[in-house]
Amino acid sequence: MNLALYEAITRALPHAIILCSEDGTVLSANPPAITTLNQLRVGANLYELAQDSAGTLRTHMGNWLRSGSPLPGALLLKDSNGSAVRFRCHGARASWWPGPGPAVQIHLYRPDNADRFVVLSRQVTDLNREIATRRKAEAQQEDLLRAEQATRARLQRLYRLTAALAASATLDQVARAVHETATPVLDVDRVTLELHSQRLTPALEPGEDQQPPASTAWSDLDQADTPPATAPTTALQVPLEADGLTLGTLTIDAGASGTPEPAYLTAVAQQIAQAVRRAGLYEHEHRVAERLQLSLLPQLPKVEGLEVAARYAAGSDMVMVGGDWYDVYDLDADHIAFSIGDVAGHGLPQAAVMAQIIAALRGTVVRCGTRPQAVISELNGYLHRYHPGQMATACYLLYHRPTRTLRYVKAGHPPPLVVGPDGSSRYLDGPISPPVGPVPGAVYQQAETTLTAGDAVLLYTDGLIERPGEPLDEGLSRLSATARQGVGMSVDAMCELFLDHRPDINHPDDRALLLARPTAPFRNYETPAG
Repeated sequence: MNLALYEAITRALPHAIILCSEDGTVLSANPPAITTLNQLRVGANLYELAQDSAGTLRTHMGNWLRSGSPLPGALLLKDSNGSAVRFRCHGARASWWPGPGPAVQIHLYRPDNADRFVVLSRQVTDLNREIATRRKAEAQQEDLLRAEQATRARLQRLYRLTAALAASATLDQVARAVHETATPVLDVDRVTLELHSQRLTPALEPGEDQQPPASTAWSDLDQADTPPATAPTTALQVPLEADGLTLGTLTIDAGASGTPEPAYLTAVAQQIAQAVRRAGLYEHEHRVAERLQLSLLPQLPKVEGLEVAARYAAGSDMVMVGGDWYDVYDLDADHIAFSIGDVAGHGLPQAAVMAQIIAALRGTVVRCGTRPQAVISELNGYLHRYHPGQMATACYLLYHRPTRTLRYVKAGHPPPLVVGPDGSSRYLDGPISPPVGPVPGAVYQQAETTLTAGDAVLLYTDGLIERPGEPLDEGLSRLSATARQGVGMSVDAMCELFLDHRPDINHPDDRALLLARPTAPFRNYETPAG
């Protein structure tokens, strides 16, 4: 209870009632008190009004301050004319008063109203009982409010764990979400994950060498060379089970806070187990899709006088196969050709189209491989005729070894990057022609450049440079800057460098790249062949 509520209650009472501090200062007085004695106003001092009976008042005040129940007494107070006015009273410590200092609640009445004394005494008792009841109700309400706030905070933490697990696709992401959010959710000192990798991501073929996890976010129970995690002696181990499988163990070090409630701990463990199961299925399907994609890509020929390396990486946000491809064509002693492209979309239809494009290109290159425009034009006709509704970007390059001349056609594809031995680079910004497939009879324009000794040509698909919400120029600039780090590297090492030049982010789309560096000696021809 507060002072405002107290005054609202005492205002309706018919008898005088005042609230005083220990030093006698009047803190509150109801209207009957002021009517009975005008000096009984807020700020007045009882000891000054008592004058000759100040000692009696001091005795009463000492008794009242020590008592939680009303004690009788008598006071002799002076009015404005200096006349003594006698009062009978009841006083008790105001236990509800928040301070500063203690306060006494005094009920006053004139002794000539003896018939009302018993009634007033009962009213005083009832008032004190009502005040005590209200204070108890307020305390209960505060307890309920604190319990509600604690429950709401727990639900908010549980929601953060649920949201973090829902946003996690891989086992590593799930483990990090558990490490960051499960500890405050369970109100414990430490939470660790130990998982069975072979149950989550089984081998794709007999005898396949399962590599240990690339992260220390969780421990692999199926790796013999992985030392078991050291758990505190007070740790609690909860099995993680989903779909009838025991996927691992959630180890909890409760610390000084104590073990969480069993039902609550079980609910949290079930959420984590479902997220682990889902992430394991995702990673397994991702590996299957990547293995299928790699099986569709061609084996690159070994060409004398040419260093070549290629890489493919499936997108991190999907488990479907895609339509990225690359290829190398050893045409004759003087000509080498390259192609790279990307069928729009993801899924088995696009992968099938990609595989057929590879086969169609190899047949086309045999007939007209030294004419880049003709190769892309035939690919456009093939895709439009046999795969209506499909579209692909493509780039075909023809390298003439004797003159180091490079002729190329870009059909809606990102520009190849020429990387010099000193780390300098330039994009082949020749004319861009439309993608193959949607426009029958489209005209494709050719451009030409000359490579210098030691130059390498990087071909890639848009997944290497594109990011949602980011201008394409930023991705191209970043790729060009990466070229400066590859000085002195082999083409294989450079390929790895370009593939992972942004290891801090996810790659939502597939990435395919082909890096070729001619090494054959220069021979002076009067006219270029082809």
